[in-house]
Amino acid sequence: MKTYNAKPSEVEKKWVVIDADGVVLGRLASIISMRLRGKHLPTYTPNVDMGDNVVVVNAEKVRLTGNKLAAKRFYWHTGHPGGIKDRTIGQLLGGRYPERVIVKAVERMITRGPLGRQQMKNLRVYAGDTHPHEAQQPEVLDVGAMNPKNKR
Repeated sequence: MKTYNAKPSEVEKKWVVIDADGVVLGRLASIISMRLRGKHLPTYTPNVDMGDNVVVVNAEKVRLTGNKLAAKRFYWHTGHPGGIKDRTIGQLLGGRYPERVIVKAVERMITRGPLGRQQMKNLRVYAGDTHPHEAQQPEVLDVGAMNPKNKR
């Protein structure tokens, strides 16, 4: 048997829309990252972008388990001495761009490098329940129904 290696010209990308309303963040991010990489396909090839285009709606309604809403912090540094800054995940979800919480969770599950950056361009996250990708006729993926633990 020869190992099958997909070529970029053989890849057929689908469009998938996911509703994040009431879904646990980590479980949602792992399913999205698996879809973006193409690991759900039997023809998965690690060095080719074979994943789907994923559209996530209702990003501000994503759930977290335990006390993570108040305790989990995102840190960054300004580059100046003593310039460490932080925000809780609750502040991010209640702030101006709540979709960044999902983007960062998925980004940290995708491999770092040129292929990972290319795959992240196939992710589109929207805070509300509307999106401008109806022309692509995306199929609905119900993450909450996949496993009872996915929904809170």
